[in-house]
Amino acid sequence: MRSITSLAPLLIAAGILLAGNGLQGTLIALRSAHEGFGEWFIGLMGTAYFAGFMIASLVAPKMVRAVGHIRVFAALAAIVSAVSLSFVLWLNPYWWIALRFVAGFAFAGLLMVVESWLNASAPNEERGKVLSIYRVVDLGAVTGGQFLLPVIGIEGFTIFALTSILLTLSLVPISLADKSNPKPPAKSGFDLLAVWRISPIACFGVITIGMTNSVFRLVGPVFASRMGLDTAHVAMFMALGIIGGAILQFPLGWLSDKYGRRHILAVTAMGAALAGAFLSQFAGESRMALLGGAFMFGAFSLPLYSLSAAQANDRAGPEDYVLLAAGLMFFYSTGAMIGPAIAAWVMAEWGPEAMFIFVSSVHSSLVLLTFWRMLVKPSVAKSSRGKFIALMRTSPALFKLARGAKRGAKRQT
Repeated sequence: MRSITSLAPLLIAAGILLAGNGLQGTLIALRSAHEGFGEWFIGLMGTAYFAGFMIASLVAPKMVRAVGHIRVFAALAAIVSAVSLSFVLWLNPYWWIALRFVAGFAFAGLLMVVESWLNASAPNEERGKVLSIYRVVDLGAVTGGQFLLPVIGIEGFTIFALTSILLTLSLVPISLADKSNPKPPAKSGFDLLAVWRISPIACFGVITIGMTNSVFRLVGPVFASRMGLDTAHVAMFMALGIIGGAILQFPLGWLSDKYGRRHILAVTAMGAALAGAFLSQFAGESRMALLGGAFMFGAFSLPLYSLSAAQANDRAGPEDYVLLAAGLMFFYSTGAMIGPAIAAWVMAEWGPEAMFIFVSSVHSSLVLLTFWRMLVKPSVAKSSRGKFIALMRTSPALFKLARGAKRGAKRQT
């Protein structure tokens, strides 16, 4: 647990940062609707945010390599804090779209710094503990940030100032921490084709998840508001989705270790599709149906990214991990750019219920593609390979035969 103790300042900084960003995302959606910007502009703000996310996946690794983790963190935290105050300078949808692009770029770079720092500092025997604690901090901070909205309200300057304060305070633990700043990476690569070859289903999975999760996080507050929830219950709607994702995160990961990534990925995506269909059909019946649907949707949709990433990393070598992280973030950003704009358009054309019909159809496409990949390219599970190797080693005759065949193949090559 020594590495976790040394990383406590970074985890505290990440918690403060994530709380501020989660608060900002819901606030911008609700305040935009309050100002009468319209669903189309709200969707474009989400698209702009993830366009900045995409650019950061290309640029941020080079920044870290040039000046190191702490300096990049400080610069990007200052930028995103300034952006939070800039929203109230001009209540104009085009100005807000531009600011959301800058916020997306800065926050994506901050996430890359935090996660690469954690992976560089955690030893292999403690990596799972460190990353699980980080995930709990992430979901807990975002959930807690939502409940500041009903306390302060979405009108006026105060809530924007509080968001800026949170984002600025994330600098304090980093600045006062010890000198455990990891060395900048020696090189950074970006090859989307190589990432696709490692795991097409993971690439399609994160595109799909980018489309649907961004809709929930950025347009979901507008949906809940249109369905008749007040600000307090909109915050609860968003928080329950995140709590659901936190509760099922570990069990679904454990099941994917035991029964295979693609099987659990397909079943989980099916659960998300059914939850989306429930929200589109029955959410208007009662407040409890709306909140319960949000919980179930988050429970099945939020873990899909980690399942897809695990599927890709199972098929990658140690030299591919950085390449894979950058590529998956790019694919996720591509989906996240498209999703909010389409969701806002279908809401404007067919009403708020149409948002989750769209989301459900996207999850259903992931289910179908995953089953199709399992049919055309069956995979051999790690456990099966391990059992095969163990059998070979316990049977001397079989082991000698396999070793002789391997030597013969080497001579031929």
